Amino acid sequence: MDIATLLEGRSTSDVVSCAIGTSVREAVALLASKRIGAVPVMDGDRVAGIFSERDVIYRLAEEGDACLSRPLGEVMTAPAITVELNTAILDALALMTRRRIRHLPVVDSDAMCGFISIGDLVKARLDQIEHEAEQMRTYIQTA
Repeated sequence: MDIATLLEGRSTSDVVSCAIGTSVREAVALLASKRIGAVPVMDGDRVAGIFSERDVIYRLAEEGDACLSRPLGEVMTAPAITVELNTAILDALALMTRRRIRHLPVVDSDAMCGFISIGDLVKARLDQIEHEAEQMRTYIQTA
């Protein structure tokens, strides 16, 4: 299974994102109100970086609340690590594990077409394993 299959039925317009000039304070309020852990930071149609709860923690530890007035372009994690639509789910999981990240923008020709979390990938993998187990049970019962 690949990322394109995972994103079927989802619209790019459903992705919560922020512009590169958005203040940290505004982004934190958005994360809290949407109950999400990260957003892609956009520079026009291009993914410039990722802003996550970790970025908030690190900046607050370094600078105190002065960081809340800074634009995301100065505090985000950049460049963003991305995947393409044809990336296999297991490859995306391996990438997230290796890089110790929990969110990935999905790009197609440098344009963002989705945003996935490690939870999305784990759920898809578990669904796939359950489907395979059911097929095996059916095969055994009919053999």
